[in-house]
Amino acid sequence: MSESSAWPETPQAPLPIEDYAIIGDCQTAALVGLNGSIDWLCWPRFDSAACFAGLLGTSDNGSWRIAPAEPAIRVKRAYRDGTMILETLIETAAGSVALIDFMPMGMENSAIVRIVESRGGEVAMKMVLTLRFDYGVSVPWVERLPDGDGISAVAGPERVLLRSPVRLVGADMATAATFTVSAGQRLAFVLSHRASHLPLAQAFDPEAALARTDAHWRAWSDSCGHDGRWSDEIQRSLLTLKALTYEATGGIVAAATTSLPEQLGGERNWDYRFCWLRDAALTLYSLMEGGYYDEAQSWRDWLHRAIAGSPNQLQIMYGVAGERRLTEFELPWLPGYQGASPVRIGNAAADQLQLDIYGEIMGALSRARVGGLTHEASAWPLQCAMMEHLETIWQEPDEGMWEVRGGRRNFTFSKMMAWLAFDRSVADAERYDLEAPLERWRTVRDAIHATVCEQGYDAQLNAFTQSFGSREMDASLLLIARIGFLPPNDPRVVGTVAEIERQLLVDGFVLRYQTPAGVDGLPPGEGAFLACSFWLADIYSMLGRDAEAEALFARLLALRNDVGLLSEQYDPHSRRQVGNFPQAFSHTALISTAMRLDAARRRRNETATARS
Repeated sequence: MSESSAWPETPQAPLPIEDYAIIGDCQTAALVGLNGSIDWLCWPRFDSAACFAGLLGTSDNGSWRIAPAEPAIRVKRAYRDGTMILETLIETAAGSVALIDFMPMGMENSAIVRIVESRGGEVAMKMVLTLRFDYGVSVPWVERLPDGDGISAVAGPERVLLRSPVRLVGADMATAATFTVSAGQRLAFVLSHRASHLPLAQAFDPEAALARTDAHWRAWSDSCGHDGRWSDEIQRSLLTLKALTYEATGGIVAAATTSLPEQLGGERNWDYRFCWLRDAALTLYSLMEGGYYDEAQSWRDWLHRAIAGSPNQLQIMYGVAGERRLTEFELPWLPGYQGASPVRIGNAAADQLQLDIYGEIMGALSRARVGGLTHEASAWPLQCAMMEHLETIWQEPDEGMWEVRGGRRNFTFSKMMAWLAFDRSVADAERYDLEAPLERWRTVRDAIHATVCEQGYDAQLNAFTQSFGSREMDASLLLIARIGFLPPNDPRVVGTVAEIERQLLVDGFVLRYQTPAGVDGLPPGEGAFLACSFWLADIYSMLGRDAEAEALFARLLALRNDVGLLSEQYDPHSRRQVGNFPQAFSHTALISTAMRLDAARRRRNETATARS
């Protein structure tokens, strides 16, 4: 367990992003702060109207805090090994207490259990629950449960129950309690959700739920197929990805939150509680590399349902059940995380054209075939229909993988991924004897490759650039060799890496691209996109720059918070994690780089052994 020198008092503004940990049940998730406060929770699923929105404003917008009544001397926390069960140990002058937080697995309706356990002495505790629905705007009607063991809170279609072992009182539009725990005592608080028109959810045994949830997560972790130098780091990232899956459909959200800023105090605030095809495809790779084929199969099935229909209506992202209407709007009553506004719900990027997703989809489907995943009879015809549509649009400008809002361009990486879509589809048709217009696909594939090499490459810079005719760099170009567009030792690849280091490497971390005013339709400035720095470590390894690769990877691992989580970006100036949290993209990149560096070291050792 890592330590904090002080126990934060109840914040008027939320904690630093890195002070949170995630708990989840593969239906939704909650963020638990280092100060014992749950400040973010959506019920009944990831993209629902939040019950707790304190992370985007103040605790008055919804939070649930359990903490000692007196200041702490020391705070330590960690997940139980191989699980998503969080334990926070608080030491005070009067004694010590553990706060055990988890969301029970296998429940019909999501719940949060918080067990307060004495670890010595006698500690006075306080609890404050502020329930708000509709992102902090709706105050529920609260009344006591018939058995007197808690409260029921109703607002429109939603009902939340708090079952408590101690007496609850109403205070300032919130529910509060004070109590004391002595040596050997364990007190369990249970918050559960159910539709308001249904009968009250039945009480359950929280200790039995803890044992069942512990066994569930440990069994899942024990089935991981990877064993290497960074097995613990990989396992924690895989657990995080699992917690971001919506088990009912197989969808995988990009992050558990909305509007956590990419720039502190800025307006680069987006809703990430949806399923990006790009992010989900990368997650599929990570799960399969870890040996988790059931989750990969569920995602592949989700993908087929989500993209089914006319190929010209393909979206770059969907809801957790495959919903297509993700209308973006703003919540003016929420001040935003530490003043970053506006707070956005929904995501207008769903309507963008991003050609790279065709490459991610075809690459993921190809990897699924290699992994032996079963497929529906319609899978290949659907893929062929998508490729037929891509033939007609690959030359068009698009918004690119970074979803710029400053107008479409001919992004070089988008074209490279269009090439990848044809390359992988041709390879699969040949390998599995699938019916396809192979000669036409090969012709288009080769035409895209030639176009990119002619128009996306700047001879004076000796580098591929962000878009045709530009001289700006883009970190996505670090993936040229990884996708097989060119070999890593090609002088153009080496030159591209060098130019990215010159233009985008800041304080040892990689920016996605330069953000001068208006270039992407937004004010300038953001943190370093963490996945991009992992990509730099990857290409270092592919170029044989092994010491640099491992040194960079070590720096990136050090950015994880005390429980091993990463957000989307890192601000090297404020030394803060920024962006939505935890971020699937960052954790898939961590897993990929760890496995790549492990494989590189094994090859070096085998070569050294053979020579000796």
